[in-house]
Amino acid sequence: MTPLSQPTARSRIGDHFRAALPSARTAFAGALVWGLTMGASALVNLLLYDWETPAKIRFVTLIYAAGGALAFPVGLFLARLVSRGRHWEVAFAAAFVALLVATLAFTGGLFALQYRSYYAEWHAPAFTIRWAFELVFTMLTALYQFVVLGIRLYFPLGFIALVAAGIWFARQRR
Repeated sequence: MTPLSQPTARSRIGDHFRAALPSARTAFAGALVWGLTMGASALVNLLLYDWETPAKIRFVTLIYAAGGALAFPVGLFLARLVSRGRHWEVAFAAAFVALLVATLAFTGGLFALQYRSYYAEWHAPAFTIRWAFELVFTMLTALYQFVVLGIRLYFPLGFIALVAAGIWFARQRR
């Protein structure tokens, strides 16, 4: 075997990443189902809490659905990347953690962007030092509020869906 025909470390890493990519069909279908499930979880909780106005309920539901839809392909990729060639327990844990983190990150990010857009009219002109501080602290405040008030909208439906997705993923990896 010549040195040119041996795979390099870079090509092996690239192959590992390519193997972890979900198919477009799986990513799209999963994003649709995951997004609808996360939106439904928020909707059920908001209706049970008799929360605010119907327009605000629709908007929050849309943020959760969009966050879930954006998170699924990323979470699935990360789970596949970590669990390649491992036991089903590792695959389940990888899917559980990757989907959890991706869903919280994307939904929290969308929440923070919406929060920032609301307060933008009272902030300093863009790209000034004061604006940078206001941007950072507004985003951090929004993420804090999402963690404190928003995560509860995932229980119990979102948590049940997370366990079901982890089981589905672990069974797929066998």
